[in-house]
Amino acid sequence: MRDLIADLSAAVGQANVLTEPDVLAGYATDWTRRYRGAATCVVRPASTDEAAAVVLACAERGLAIVPQGGNTGLVGGSVPAPERPAPVIVSTQRLSELGPVDSRSSQVTAGAGVTIARLAAHAAREGLRYAVDLASRDSATVGGTIATNAGGMRTVRYGPTRSQLAGVSAVLADGSVVSDLSGLIAGSTGYDLAHLLTGSEGTLAVITAARLILRPAEPAAAVLMAGVDGISHAAVLCADLRADLPGLLAAEYIDAAGLDLVCQVTGLAPPISPARPGYLLAEVSAGPGAAPSDFDPELLARAALPADTVVALDERGRAALWAYRERITDSIATLGIPHKMDVAIPVGQLGSFTAALPDAVLAMPGSPAVIVFGHIGVGNLHVNVLGPDPDDTTVDAAVAKLAAAHGGSVAAEHGVGRAKVAWLGWTRSPAELAAMRAIKSALDPAGLLNPGVLLPPA
Repeated sequence: MRDLIADLSAAVGQANVLTEPDVLAGYATDWTRRYRGAATCVVRPASTDEAAAVVLACAERGLAIVPQGGNTGLVGGSVPAPERPAPVIVSTQRLSELGPVDSRSSQVTAGAGVTIARLAAHAAREGLRYAVDLASRDSATVGGTIATNAGGMRTVRYGPTRSQLAGVSAVLADGSVVSDLSGLIAGSTGYDLAHLLTGSEGTLAVITAARLILRPAEPAAAVLMAGVDGISHAAVLCADLRADLPGLLAAEYIDAAGLDLVCQVTGLAPPISPARPGYLLAEVSAGPGAAPSDFDPELLARAALPADTVVALDERGRAALWAYRERITDSIATLGIPHKMDVAIPVGQLGSFTAALPDAVLAMPGSPAVIVFGHIGVGNLHVNVLGPDPDDTTVDAAVAKLAAAHGGSVAAEHGVGRAKVAWLGWTRSPAELAAMRAIKSALDPAGLLNPGVLLPPA
C-alpha cells in the first residue's frame, strides 16, 4: 500500500491522492445513494500522461480501476462494488482543459472532466452549440457522457453523444495511450476507436480527452406544453411537430403524476387546467443562424396543436415552461430513494409499454408509485418507482423485462452499470455478448477496468 501511494503521488502529486475514509465515501457512493462500495484511494490526474502513469502503477499490481467523471450516474457504473480488494477510483475532475473553438471545423477539444455546462457556454461564446444537454449539466462531464453515450433533451434534433464525437484520447488497461484528436471526419483507416469507447462505461479504457463536433447556434424561439390523452397521443403529436416544424429542438413527455409532484414540491401553478393524463413539452427554433424574433408563430397555428396548449415566445415564459421538466428529478428525490429505470422503447410501442406498467409494478410490495417522463422523440423513458425498498431490485427487473418484451432496451443514456448487468442478455443476443467479451478480453485481458460493470460473466 505504501509503495502504491508513493507511485501514485509521484505521478499526480500527493495532494491528488485521496485516502481519508470520509472523502473516499463520497466518491464511492453514486447519486441515487443505492450503490456504494469501497475504494483503496481516489487519484486525480491532470493530463493524459499522468493518467497513463496511474493506470500503469495499478496494472503492475493487478489492482482494479474505476474511472469516474461527475458521478451523476444512476446505475452504479462509476462507483466500486463493496467486494474486496478495493479498487482505485480514477477521477477525471482535473482533466479540465478546454481548447479554443475551431470555427473552421466547428470543433473543440475538451478534457474528460469538463462539465457539459462549461462546454456549452464555451461554444455559445463563438455562436455555436454543443448538442448534448442534460438536467445534470453542471456536474455531468464530457468523459462520463461518452462512457454512457448520453443523449439528453436535444437528442431528437442532434442525436446522442456518439453523433457529436470526432475523436478521443484514452489510456488502455496496460497504461498505453491511444489518441486521435485531429477531428478528421472523412478519414477511414480501420476500426473507429472513439466510437468503440462510446458506451463502453469505462470497461475498455480511461477516456482523458475528446474532440467534439459543435452545431450552429439555434436559439429557442418558442416553447409549448400540450395536454395530451397519454403517451401514445404525445408520440403522434411529436411526430406531427417534427414534420411541421423544421426547427424542433426538444420533445419531452411528463405524465400527470410527475407534473403534479413538481407543482406540489416547487409551488409552481399547474400550466394547464384541468389536469390531463400527460403533457408534451416541445422547444422550437427559427432555424440555424436565425434569431428568435425571426420565428413565425403562424407555424404553430398550422401544427394542429390540442386545445389545451400553452405557448411561450419570450425568454421568461420559455424558462417557466421548462421548469416543470427541469425540476422533476429533484422533486422525485424529496419522496425518498427512487428506483430509476432508464429504458428505450420503440416509439410505436410506447403506449402499450406504459399501459402494461401498472400490472408489472403496482403489484410489487411497498405500495409503489410510478412516475414516467423522458425524451419521447427517441423513445427514451425514465421510469421512476417509489415505495419498494432501495435494495430490492425486483421492480427494476420487472420494468427492464417489460421493456425487452416490447422490443426495447433495458438501458439507454444512463448505461448498464452494475444494476442491469444480469439483464443485458434480454436485449443483446448471445453472439453480441460474445463479441463484446472478446473485445473486452483483447483490450483488458486481466479485467482491471471497471470490473462488474456492463458485461455479465460468460
